[in-house]
Amino acid sequence: MAVERTLILIKPDAMRRALAGEILRRFEARGLELRTARLVRVDRDLAERHYAVHREKPFFGELVEFITSGPTLALVLEGEGAIATCRQTIGVTNPADAAPGSIRGDLALSMPDNLVHGSDSPETAAEEVALWFGDELA
Repeated sequence: MAVERTLILIKPDAMRRALAGEILRRFEARGLELRTARLVRVDRDLAERHYAVHREKPFFGELVEFITSGPTLALVLEGEGAIATCRQTIGVTNPADAAPGSIRGDLALSMPDNLVHGSDSPETAAEEVALWFGDELA
């Protein structure tokens, strides 16, 4: 399995509930290594670029408003099969459907407050890491 890097965002709802440490602990327990982290107050421009794939969807504005509502902890994690491992650890998008043992299954309350974002493919991960961290990891 290939070593991959992926972007994880610990969103404002998780930050408000002081869950950042628990969320990071779960990724590290899976063997993933923290390469860098940044606490960010996301501005509208970054939010719109991050969610650009959803621009034409009716919930685009809600996504932008949510991610800009408070601090977000942006992480780059690395490890073998990191993208799939992170997505499995996170759980499905809707917390009501997320499996027990996953971050969303154990900790999230309801949509849209689903605590965390994780890149969904190697291509998306590369784009998202560059968007959030620039050349910092080059």
